[in-house]
Amino acid sequence: MSLKAKIAEVFNEPGCSTNQAKSETARKKGCSKPLTPGAAAGGCAFDGAKIALQPITDAAHIVHGPIGCEGNAWDNRHSASSGPTLYRTGFTTDLTELDVIHGGEKKLWKAIREVAEAHKPPAIFVYQTCVPAMIGDDVVKVCKAASEKFGLPVIPVDAPGFAGSKNLGNKLAGETLLDYVIGTIEPDDVTPYDINIIGDFNLVGELWYVLPLFERLGIRLRASITGDARYHEIACAHRAKANLLVCSQAMVNVARKMEERWGIPYMDGSFYGVTDVSNVLRGMAGLLVKQGADPELLDRAEALIALEEAKLWERLEKYRPVLSGKKVLLYTGGHKSWSVVSALQELGMTIIKTSVRKATESDKERIKDLMGDDAPMVDAIPPREMYRMLKEGEADIMLSGGRTQFVALKAKRPWLDINQERIHAYAGYQGTLRLVERLALALSSPIWEQVRKPAPWETARMPHPEERSVSKDEAHPSRQPLARLPQGEDILRGVK
Repeated sequence: MSLKAKIAEVFNEPGCSTNQAKSETARKKGCSKPLTPGAAAGGCAFDGAKIALQPITDAAHIVHGPIGCEGNAWDNRHSASSGPTLYRTGFTTDLTELDVIHGGEKKLWKAIREVAEAHKPPAIFVYQTCVPAMIGDDVVKVCKAASEKFGLPVIPVDAPGFAGSKNLGNKLAGETLLDYVIGTIEPDDVTPYDINIIGDFNLVGELWYVLPLFERLGIRLRASITGDARYHEIACAHRAKANLLVCSQAMVNVARKMEERWGIPYMDGSFYGVTDVSNVLRGMAGLLVKQGADPELLDRAEALIALEEAKLWERLEKYRPVLSGKKVLLYTGGHKSWSVVSALQELGMTIIKTSVRKATESDKERIKDLMGDDAPMVDAIPPREMYRMLKEGEADIMLSGGRTQFVALKAKRPWLDINQERIHAYAGYQGTLRLVERLALALSSPIWEQVRKPAPWETARMPHPEERSVSKDEAHPSRQPLARLPQGEDILRGVK
């Protein structure tokens, strides 16, 4: 299928209620704003595809394009691995001006051969970028020939940056897995308690905060698509009994097509906040029971939820006096725009505004369910307005990504990183406790009260000249001001 046809298919997504509510003309335009030429760095389709597939940790990832594309996309998320580290090695064909003239297919073939011989990965993903797509390199043909030659899957990822936004790249990466990976290996250890988690990329190891909960229920993770994933696991993912869709905007097409092809039901969920984590455990247990698991699983899930919630709330109570009533400016996007709202409200905090950048209509509906129909949702907040809200005390703390932290710091208000670049995991019950600890630490730090006070030189009273006592040194002629020098008018008057 051509790239154009694949994009049209992705935009016509039956699993997205918002998309289906559009007219045929509006549906063809896609789900996101068109990119501005020259301003797509960090938000193009290639970047989205690389983000989605790079967490397959034992595979090699070759970027077919200029070295700048690999430099922009390599390791730009804290996606952690419990084993292999090959995914953190950057491979690129490093196309130059001469390759634009002569073509880059031979260079790609050589790169695939070198990686296959040196690293012997179970699979190689080859990412098409703008330059080879425009000059007409047949990446699909090269990958097919390389697969036959080297005896391993060489998978083309056709998501050049000019195709669209990062979100489109996520979906094209999901289509790549459906076309070339999922269902290609038959496992021999299928159980009624196997699940897949779709749309989680194990940022700063958050998946490891959740897996122990499933393991205590006897639920096994067949594949994580794609956080801390192995190629073999994803190839066997079609034999799971239920799917958990964590970020619906990124890979709803994968969950929906797996339900169509292999009859695997799925549910939406979030790992942020006490209520959401409990709902995930309860919901996945229910799906597995419908698929043939022992009904006792539901009772075990409720017992685990009651035990973990009781332990967590007991530990959270000591932070409530610090957090209760505090006003939060939440400037993030996607599913975090509502999942983090749930976590903060449970602590008695007030959300004065939450951004809905990259959020779907279903995300917005969830915010309304949590905060009411008059929920303070905004698409974007100018930095000047952010500064005003923080400076004037409308918000006590801002939760956002690293790019806006300096607005909060300039306003002398605490800030907490909530985006993918953070170094702390906030998923699951344990992650919720970590989030509360970080919030309390930021809000109770004495530095903010100190930096908001006027500086000593701003409050010190300067003595009036008449009040100053003149010392002998100051009265000395050498300390007296010089006589006024003649000005231009004086000089001209003297000439006359």
